[in-house]
Amino acid sequence: MSSAQMDLRQSKVEAVLKLAPVVAVVVIERLADAVPLARALARGGIRAIEVTLRTPVALDAIRAIAAEVSEAVVGAGTLLTPVDLVAAVNAGARFGVSPGTTPGLLDAADASPLPYLPGAATATEAMCLFERGYRFQKFFPATPAGGPEYLRSLASPLPNIRFCPTGGVSLASAASWLSLANVACVGGSWMCSPELVRAGDWQAVETLALAASAL
Repeated sequence: MSSAQMDLRQSKVEAVLKLAPVVAVVVIERLADAVPLARALARGGIRAIEVTLRTPVALDAIRAIAAEVSEAVVGAGTLLTPVDLVAAVNAGARFGVSPGTTPGLLDAADASPLPYLPGAATATEAMCLFERGYRFQKFFPATPAGGPEYLRSLASPLPNIRFCPTGGVSLASAASWLSLANVACVGGSWMCSPELVRAGDWQAVETLALAASAL
């Protein structure tokens, strides 16, 4: 991939991360929940929705959201292999996210049209990704990997990388992450907990999304 092509891909990733302070990270167990959940999040101002590929219905959920919730920008999370990347594109995902990276996955991302946010947890991993043109990266697992203080320490030696911390981020801790100069947004699931989704409490999801989008 040429540097110009990578710059264009990174601009598309940046546009997704700028939609709101929080990217919703969702696990969908029942396909019927996908569309009302996405609509509730979008009504609350959380338009970027990462559907994790952890359930049998995840790809169908992405298809449904892409087809029926135009106000949402749906992506695929927990991409682990090149096969996952292809499946995400075919399902209509508009961005992809992985918890870490492998050489095979990065090569597949180079050949894919999907804007891609790869995961890093150390300075070395972040540097390797930056060497391949990734200015925007997921910092995962954010809280266990060192929290805001750790990420703050990377800002000076790695000034050209911006992160989306995900993993252990809550409404209470989000502000401390968002205050960092090298944080573009955070990823979180507190707006759409399994309990709320199982109960179909879309009003509560919308209310929590409103609070998240106001951070």
